Amino acid sequence: MTIHVEIVAPDKTLFSGDVQMVTLPGMDGQMGVMGGHAPLLTTLGIGEIVLHGANETEFLAVSGGVVEVRPNKVTILADVAEAADEIDEERAQAALARAQQSLADNPPAEHRAPLLESVRRSSLRLRVARKRRRAPRAQFQSSEE
Repeated sequence: MTIHVEIVAPDKTLFSGDVQMVTLPGMDGQMGVMGGHAPLLTTLGIGEIVLHGANETEFLAVSGGVVEVRPNKVTILADVAEAADEIDEERAQAALARAQQSLADNPPAEHRAPLLESVRRSSLRLRVARKRRRAPRAQFQSSEE
């Protein structure tokens, strides 16, 4: 049984198609959704969305948003989201290094939380980008084709 997934960021639709399962970062941890799932409305944390196809897997980085789950459809409205093939690995590595250096410089307490979030987001983007190299982009059945 498949489930239809739509992933929308403020500037574009990143994915619209059918998958076997989607895993996503809920505020209380990673969660998996398959067809027939009970209805659910929750918020997204910073983390990885994984689209599991029959023979393919696609990875996306997401930072915040909401997800609505219905038995036959998952709608993800992301604050910020990028597919693995859209992430510039060198830029992600440079952003991580800058954030880590800023933290190492022992900033005032009020500057630490944003820097920690920057480290977390940059690390996520780098991890997702590196997964792209190990697995070619998935070719899921899209409803937009």
